[in-house]
Amino acid sequence: MATVIDRDEETLLVSDESPILQSPKTKSHTKDVHILSLAFLLIFLAYGAAQNLQSTLNTEEDLGTTSLGILYLSFTFFSVIASLVVRNLGSKNALIIGTSGYCLYVAANLKPNWYTLVPASLYLGFCASIIWVGQGTYLTSTARSHATDYELHEGAVIGNFNGEFWAVYALHQFIGNLITFALLSDGQAGSTNGTTLLFIVFLFVMSFGAILMCFLSKRAGNSKGENELLGADAGLYASLKSLSRSLTSALSDVRMLLIIPLIAYSGLQQAFVWAEFTKYVVTPAIGVSGVGSSMAAYGAFDGICSLVAGRLTSGLTTITSIVSFGAFVQAIVLVLLLLNFSITSGWLGTLYILLLAALLGIGDGVLMTQLNALLGMLFKHDTVANSCHYAHYSSYSFHSLFLRLPLLLSYCKYLLVHPFLHLNFPNTPGRGICTTKDMAKCYDCYCVLFSSARLIPGRGCDYACFTMLGIWQFSMASSQGGEVITILHQ
Repeated sequence: MATVIDRDEETLLVSDESPILQSPKTKSHTKDVHILSLAFLLIFLAYGAAQNLQSTLNTEEDLGTTSLGILYLSFTFFSVIASLVVRNLGSKNALIIGTSGYCLYVAANLKPNWYTLVPASLYLGFCASIIWVGQGTYLTSTARSHATDYELHEGAVIGNFNGEFWAVYALHQFIGNLITFALLSDGQAGSTNGTTLLFIVFLFVMSFGAILMCFLSKRAGNSKGENELLGADAGLYASLKSLSRSLTSALSDVRMLLIIPLIAYSGLQQAFVWAEFTKYVVTPAIGVSGVGSSMAAYGAFDGICSLVAGRLTSGLTTITSIVSFGAFVQAIVLVLLLLNFSITSGWLGTLYILLLAALLGIGDGVLMTQLNALLGMLFKHDTVANSCHYAHYSSYSFHSLFLRLPLLLSYCKYLLVHPFLHLNFPNTPGRGICTTKDMAKCYDCYCVLFSSARLIPGRGCDYACFTMLGIWQFSMASSQGGEVITILHQ
């Protein structure tokens, strides 16, 4: 009897102590999410603001936009092998090493030229690939461990952890651009007095973020993972073979093929906001200093929607509904921009730009949270490879917008303009110099223009000069003879 009582008491003691013994390990999961989120916030509030300013500050020979294109081209290339690097380094070490590229890129902006920004962009492409693959692997592994320890629904935990991470991460746009708005107060691109101070402040902030990465817990599944075939000590051939098998197996899955367009769109819409929206919508309307305030609004709504969307995530049905809502919100903005709708009356014009930025932030917050949660739910067998797929197709979209899309558009513009060269030149004396987008009436005809139109009266025969993005030069005789119409690349 005494033995039975002793055993019962021992059982009670063990059961009472077991939560206490497990609680430190369980708490470390949420602690790691907090640390990871805060570290990314500090790093990307600096980098994100610097990226937003590339197309407006470094305008000489289009250095800023070109450096971003090179960055994401490098990102696209290295993301193919990023899973191999992360598996061998471990996701924590990959995160720490990845921060160095962001610090170097911001430092290069202290003296921006082709010899500083281009090498920094190439190296950052490598660092970005491993830091994002490492982030996806680490966060998903942490969520699964937390769900196992607490016996919770795995999908809900993945959604909550992604919601918290992306909500905190999205605040980098809000905080970073508020700092930008405060320091770049004169609004003159290329001559702002606070530019050097801004990037020095960003370097200090980034350093704290890099230090925080060192406090992340090392996880047993970081380098090998569940069902990952590649060991840290495997030979190069075996490593490459395992990598190719992981990547091709995911591409043979119909679910991944259906998700890839969403991933590509997610990257494309972010690149549009950071490069095109800030340069062609925000800056002409409210100036360079307005880039900070508009992107702050973008980041604030991005963060709020990330947190809310993460809390609402429970399965495929909720993900579908939430993504549909985000797509509808962004479609509203794109339609307004396509119709060239604008408000130019004082503070209402500023409010309208902030509203557009906020709506874009809502769509981005929804997409980022839900796509990462969806990948974590559907592809449990290899988190590293699927994080690699996300990084690859997202970065390819960035590269397409920054480098390849302008070339594609130049061909489209050529095809559109060429018929008008033969049909729409006026017979009225004077010359029309066309330098604006949209449709414009030039004398008695309509022309498709790609940058603002102004009419300069002149003597003699009339002719029109079209400024367009392209690499062609050709001429056409004037309607009155003797004159030629020349289209030059500018």
